[in-house]
Amino acid sequence: MKRSRQLLPHTLLIIVMGMLTASSGKLLAQENTPYVRIATIVVDSTQLESYKAALQEQAAAAISKEPGVLTLYAVYDKEHPAHVTVFEIYASVTAYQSHIKTPHFLKYKSTVEKMVKSLVLTDVVPIALATKPGQP
Repeated sequence: MKRSRQLLPHTLLIIVMGMLTASSGKLLAQENTPYVRIATIVVDSTQLESYKAALQEQAAAAISKEPGVLTLYAVYDKEHPAHVTVFEIYASVTAYQSHIKTPHFLKYKSTVEKMVKSLVLTDVVPIALATKPGQP
């Protein structure tokens, strides 16, 4: 019995170290994995042009100033121009978290606050991401 009691702390230490290693590996994997999200937005149609200008300004600033913002594609539905979809790719979750704290993003959010009727954010997992070289 004494021998089992002496091994217990060592066994617990090994288990805890294994759990920490697994957790840090998952965090490291998340940090090196692109974070992809789709924003589905319905804009007040009377403010659509102002909304588009604010979105264009924010996207240009994010792409030029933030290395972790890899792609921001914004489109609107041809049949329903007030329905906007933004496809976003960030280098990592941390890059996204940094992005939403930037002055240009905060300016965008305050500018469009009363223009946006609804916003749905969906985290997605890429299956295939491909772009021809030299293309937007």
